[in-house]
Amino acid sequence: MVFCGLLLLLAGCTVGPDYEMPEIEAVPDAWQNAAAEDIADSNSILKEWWTAFGDTLLDTLMVRAQVANLDVAEAIGRIREARAYHQIAGGSYYPQVATDLSFTRTEFGENTALGPLAEVGGNPFNNWEFGLGASWEIDVFGRIRRTREATGARVQASIEDYRDVMVSLQAEVAVTYVDIRTTQLRLDFARDNVESQKETMEIVTAREDAGLVPLLDVTRARSNLANTEASIPVLETGLEIELNRMAILLAQAPGSLDEILMTPMKYFQPDIDMSISLPAELLRRRPDVRRSERELASQTALIGVATADLYPSFSLAGIMTLQANEFSDLGKSGHFGWSLVPGVRWELFTGGKIRGQIKAEEAKTEQLLAGYEKTVLNALAEVENTLVALRQEDIRRGLLQIAVEASQQSVALVHTQYVEGLTDFQSYLDAQRVLFEQQDSFASSRGQVYTNLVNLNRSLGGGWSLDDPDPDLPVEEDTVAANDSGDEEEVDQ
Repeated sequence: MVFCGLLLLLAGCTVGPDYEMPEIEAVPDAWQNAAAEDIADSNSILKEWWTAFGDTLLDTLMVRAQVANLDVAEAIGRIREARAYHQIAGGSYYPQVATDLSFTRTEFGENTALGPLAEVGGNPFNNWEFGLGASWEIDVFGRIRRTREATGARVQASIEDYRDVMVSLQAEVAVTYVDIRTTQLRLDFARDNVESQKETMEIVTAREDAGLVPLLDVTRARSNLANTEASIPVLETGLEIELNRMAILLAQAPGSLDEILMTPMKYFQPDIDMSISLPAELLRRRPDVRRSERELASQTALIGVATADLYPSFSLAGIMTLQANEFSDLGKSGHFGWSLVPGVRWELFTGGKIRGQIKAEEAKTEQLLAGYEKTVLNALAEVENTLVALRQEDIRRGLLQIAVEASQQSVALVHTQYVEGLTDFQSYLDAQRVLFEQQDSFASSRGQVYTNLVNLNRSLGGGWSLDDPDPDLPVEEDTVAANDSGDEEEVDQ
């Protein structure tokens, strides 16, 4: 009893460093680029940022992807795996109890050494044995507690991994949708120009037949038309690739979404003057940053697990047995036996292996700390870069829109002048070619603006909320799981 009382008294000792969330001094108080000056300090739109596009089909595709995507399914599986290992680690807190029941029938030969003795007690004879054994490692120096702490942080890291997968998925669905609509717009421009150039071809051919213009004008018109038509197969191929990519994101067979995505296109116009959070808030929102911090916490706990091997481990083991020749006699008096074995094991000399393991865990922790700081800095840089790209591309889109409108006027004017014989045919062809090029550039720039808007929301960690339940549990079980995982409060610091 004195032995047990001493162990219980020592059980509050936990070796190894206690984890503290690192502070990153390089995080600024505000965004550095002038592109962020007119952006409000709020993140209210980040939960479902794609709704700013005002496209119900995109909203539907996003919901379907979140439910069906296979990368998301893999991430949920990793959470369940981490929870299982956390449960395994927690089981070491308690005594391990096992039971067995065996039956033996033995017969000794008359001429064997035990033959004469066996005849006295009956030969052959039966032996029934029931055993109940228990062993308990008393966690004096916190090896089990540190292991539990490490696996709990791994559960939280797996949840952040799921959130990171979800953020990437939402961005990929939105970018793919923008690419589809952009390619469709480019195809519309190409086909419109083909029809216009076919009309021009008919006009110049008729004029050449009447001897009003040289054959050179006809060949130039044919070349211009063929060049524009040649752009369509490339765009058609790109569109098919984008449609199939969307199908895979929704875990559908290629081609299964073509019908709904080939419906008449809506020229959505989202407001790019979105609101974003301050740099410090980014550390709370970015799942990759949160995951990196939880991995660091898990690795820090493993230093304590390794350190515990420097100290003795204490255990209690007990065995109870019942033996009888007949099964019905197992419970009778005189057939009962037991033993209680307190134990101590101490690795007195290992040739430096234990201290080497501690150094290895410390080195891994240093690596993860550097990786965490790098993740934070990369996240900040990504936001700054996307802010600049979004603003500058929006300026470019506006200028290209002006250029398109001016080119449309130029084509109309040159057409009139050509019909009236006030200008040559080459000027007319040049105006048509420039119009198509500028329309195509405008469509591409417009799509890039929206892609940059998606990338900005992705870099801000949008698409989820701190209040969202764990993905692998019903809502009512989420709080219990969070408490079971360990230091949940540290995650939200």
